[in-house]
Amino acid sequence: MKNKVTYKEFKFWYGDFQALFDIDMGVPENSVVAIIGPSGCGKSTLIKSVNRIAELDADVRTAGEIILDDENICEDDVDLVTLRRRVGMVFQRPNPFPKSIYDNVAFGPRLFGIRDRSKLDEIVERSLKRAALWKEVEDRLRESALRLSGGQQQRLCIARALSVEPEVLLMDEPASALDPTSTQYIEDLIFELKENYTIIIVTHNMQQAARISDWTAFMLHGRIEEFNDTEQIFTRPDKEITEDYITGRFG
Repeated sequence: MKNKVTYKEFKFWYGDFQALFDIDMGVPENSVVAIIGPSGCGKSTLIKSVNRIAELDADVRTAGEIILDDENICEDDVDLVTLRRRVGMVFQRPNPFPKSIYDNVAFGPRLFGIRDRSKLDEIVERSLKRAALWKEVEDRLRESALRLSGGQQQRLCIARALSVEPEVLLMDEPASALDPTSTQYIEDLIFELKENYTIIIVTHNMQQAARISDWTAFMLHGRIEEFNDTEQIFTRPDKEITEDYITGRFG
């Protein structure tokens, strides 16, 4: 099985604080990998390192490698604009731009130079369909995105990320602020998207991780304690500390 993303002895510091220690993990192509663990253990830093937005914080440094296909994306000469086109990001809370639904989805393609209206129309429709939102908004494309419900806004943000045809999709607790119905929409969508994308998702919801992921990594204190097939992690974990976390005995 080919890995789309591979961490090799990867370390990360915020100033003098080391957030990640010697991360070694392969993310298989066209799979969903869930990252679980208590708050503050480094989960968000782990995924934000793949498109290097974690480095937007001042005074950070890294060591080791993160390989995207065959390229070490930690090198100084990596084109970050191209990298962030290849690696999309969906955050915990929906963050639509104060623009129309159409302009939210068209924002990325326009940024990369697409101006042809028919081409933009095609991209917007395709992206909204992939995000399971098209049927709900096809007659409202010129309305403000801020008028959508929270769940619709999050699916719009997914459509916006998909509009530039990324290869990897990072999701940082994408359903934590949503109601159960909207959460179900997002989970169903993730299951469908892995046919075309590699997805890494941070979640505090153990049931969600078990439902949607193929592989699960359990993190603690900036280290990956265990990484394995999701079914094994949740039924026959190798480490007692993993079982303690999953069953709620700590964390």
